[in-house]
Amino acid sequence: MKEIISFESDLEFVGDINEFKDCLMSQDNTQNDPKVLWFNIDVPKGHGLQPGDRVKITVEKV
Repeated sequence: MKEIISFESDLEFVGDINEFKDCLMSQDNTQNDPKVLWFNIDVPKGHGLQPGDRVKITVEKV
């Protein structure tokens, strides 16, 4: 697999989507610094993450 990007970020928000999944999100200060990366991704319930946790986001081409 070819790695496209990998970065670490603080988790800002955990949203309850439905009984199967949550949404993890971090926007950081994208309005002030256009170079800052952010994410918004759905994950299965049971992940154990909460706002303030540090996470690593990796995108790979398969």
